[in-house]
Amino acid sequence: MKPDTLSLEESTDLRHDVGIVIIGRNEGERLINCLRSLGPYRKRAIYVDSASSDGSAQAAAHLCAKVLPLDLTTPFTAARARNAGFDALVQLWPQTTFVQFIDGDCELDCGWINAAVAFLSAREDVALVFGRRRERYPDRTLFNAMCDREWDGKPGEVVECGGDILARASVMRELGGYSSHLIAGEEPELCIRLRERGWKIWRLPAEMTRHDANMSRVSQWWLRSVRCGHAYAQVSYLHRKSPFRIWTRNVRRAVFWAGVLPLATIMGTLLHPAAIGLLLVYPLQSLRMAQRMAPATSNRWSYATFDVLGKFAELQGITQFHMNRLSNRQQRIIEYK
Repeated sequence: MKPDTLSLEESTDLRHDVGIVIIGRNEGERLINCLRSLGPYRKRAIYVDSASSDGSAQAAAHLCAKVLPLDLTTPFTAARARNAGFDALVQLWPQTTFVQFIDGDCELDCGWINAAVAFLSAREDVALVFGRRRERYPDRTLFNAMCDREWDGKPGEVVECGGDILARASVMRELGGYSSHLIAGEEPELCIRLRERGWKIWRLPAEMTRHDANMSRVSQWWLRSVRCGHAYAQVSYLHRKSPFRIWTRNVRRAVFWAGVLPLATIMGTLLHPAAIGLLLVYPLQSLRMAQRMAPATSNRWSYATFDVLGKFAELQGITQFHMNRLSNRQQRIIEYK
């Protein structure tokens, strides 16, 4: 049965007071598919539009309860959009108990909210849950397949989450939502603050969303990796004194592989030409990473190669963050599609 044909009786009904917040920018048909996948929850869905120029806001007006355009005078961030959507949601429906955040390029699985609400209702120590996000077209490009691999993970307690989650509305109010100044990494940063207050984050063994990365070019993959590096640097720096800090090792790896090792090679070559042999460490690292993957993993050699190359893009993002920090400038969002 298609998700948009579900009846109230076949889904978790509104007695659970579930609201939906969708964010998007120029998602086109992907957004339409997202809203249709919500089924009866479209009646309690807020779509937050970040100045789309493709008619997304107008199309969404017929498929959800409210469309909220963001003010153009303040720089856009996903965190700011989610906060605006949440504020509008609880103003319209103050009794909201759970809120589902979903990106406009994703479709919601018809069984997800049932599973997520049931788990949170049984576990009062858990603040938010998420499940398996799958790439909609993993076979179209290597980059889509890499995203699908990235979304996978072992169920259970975790230290961070992604953008699609079902959370307790009371907890989001308590923490003041996402940190709106972050251009990326706002979800893991939220998890740090939650864990500091004793809350747990949980990955469920359930289908949650289908994502459409729509990445077909190396340039898109590079920009996405730059954004990851910026997030690693900003979030790890922001919480550098917290016992629950994350991504410090990610920053160190990028600095070593994309910064220290190339510099050491250049300096060593000035002393002796044989130092150029240090560059052999890169294919050896790719080999080591590929061998650590399951033998049946398709494209594992390509995954490993791009994992190594991605450190250079990540270092670019890390450098951008610290240069902006030292010059007191605000980095604008980094879009890859």
